[in-house]
Amino acid sequence: MESARSVVIASAFARNNKFFLICLLLTSLLLQTKVLCFTYKVGDLDSWGIPTSSNPDIYTKWSKYHNLTIGDSILFLYPPSQDSVIQVTAESYKSCNLKNPILYMNDGNSLFNITSNGVFYFTSGEAGHCQKNQKLRIVVGDGNGVLPSDGPTGSLPGDAAGAPSYPTVFGSIPVTASSSATSFSSSSVISFFILTFLGLANYSSFLL
Repeated sequence: MESARSVVIASAFARNNKFFLICLLLTSLLLQTKVLCFTYKVGDLDSWGIPTSSNPDIYTKWSKYHNLTIGDSILFLYPPSQDSVIQVTAESYKSCNLKNPILYMNDGNSLFNITSNGVFYFTSGEAGHCQKNQKLRIVVGDGNGVLPSDGPTGSLPGDAAGAPSYPTVFGSIPVTASSSATSFSSSSVISFFILTFLGLANYSSFLL
């Protein structure tokens, strides 16, 4: 009798242990599917400025090797008395037209929050800098536009008819810049506690 009872207890423990491990696995999967949000410094070790002759395609390369997603931020660092950054349309990016930008920032520590998928274009707001390849094109998600070349062009078109309305990559209020930040929704925490509670409750019922 005692041996049979031990077998039943051992079997019950094994079933509960398996159930508890499944709960932990499901919780882990839920947490892993949440988006990790990062702040990326444009140019990495270099500040936002006119590319050097030794690395003229720095911003094209930077964009290519950074997989940006919604929730991420990009940080432009530069001397505010010498430079600025503007968000422009695809056509203005291609032709280096600085007039009627979508957004203009000149505080030297410009943080832009990515809030939607799409293709976004930035250049320096200083005259002549865009023609020297101080410009950045980023693709978030699948994107919705294609630009054949990111190289500099020489001509500037006339005024656009009014300020255009386009999707913006910026949030209205920048958050404090950091090297990286992880964001988990409250649903992950709730799911964790629910699954853990169910596992412990089921385990306790077999011990009683």
